[in-house]
Amino acid sequence: MPVIPIATGRRRSDLRNGEYLLLELDLPGKPKRNVGVLLFDSEHQRLYVKIQDHWEDVTDPDDVELLTSLAKDFEAKIRELGDANFLNTLEDTLSNTLQLSERSKIQVTDWTRALAELYDEHVETAEIKRYVTHLPVYSLKAAATRFGEEREVEEESWIRTPQALRLSPDMFVARVVGRSMEPRIPDGSLCVFRGNLVGSRQGKLVLVERYGAAGTSARYTIKKYTSKKTYTPDDQWQHEQVRLEPLNKEFEGFELKEGECRVIAEFVQVLE
Repeated sequence: MPVIPIATGRRRSDLRNGEYLLLELDLPGKPKRNVGVLLFDSEHQRLYVKIQDHWEDVTDPDDVELLTSLAKDFEAKIRELGDANFLNTLEDTLSNTLQLSERSKIQVTDWTRALAELYDEHVETAEIKRYVTHLPVYSLKAAATRFGEEREVEEESWIRTPQALRLSPDMFVARVVGRSMEPRIPDGSLCVFRGNLVGSRQGKLVLVERYGAAGTSARYTIKKYTSKKTYTPDDQWQHEQVRLEPLNKEFEGFELKEGECRVIAEFVQVLE
């Protein structure tokens, strides 16, 4: 059985031996999935538990009631039986809707941190919460259709985003090919964009569709948007010049006339 080190970077003498188990939910007609982690400190006979607290995908009211009260029920049983005895009881009794995986050995320096990392790896990443933890992945052409022509398109997949990034339904992920925006946007990177751009585009990095350009790489491009405006005789603003500028000095920018391009979305950040 492999030993998994958690929270490395400490001295080996700081490591403590432990074991973890995954709490699995097996509902009829649905794939089995992990819904919790139990981490056992065998030296101090201490059990750490983390169970998910949302059950939107569970439809049976009885199952919802059982699962919603699960964390509190575990806490009560630990107080009643003790940590080690409760864990042994679970291993002996859980076999239907809720099941436990086999024990896996682990070396830990910080038990609370290790529990959170195990939960994030085995539970949270397995669940797609759209526009909460995950964003849709589109091709550039699909993104242009979705946010330019306002037509529904099917995403390629859903991808997890950093916890600090606040998500919304007008955001998506697309892969960027080309070196013109390096080093900020590496060739081949997955990037987060925000569609339905409002307000000034001046100085922003934007995903643009160029009308009439041949090939996907020429038709859809990411550049820094710059423009000059002038007043019309009736005191209205109009674009005098629109230029799309690369960040990589090896490439040249270009000027576009009115009606030659459409801004689809604003660049937010590189994802990976």
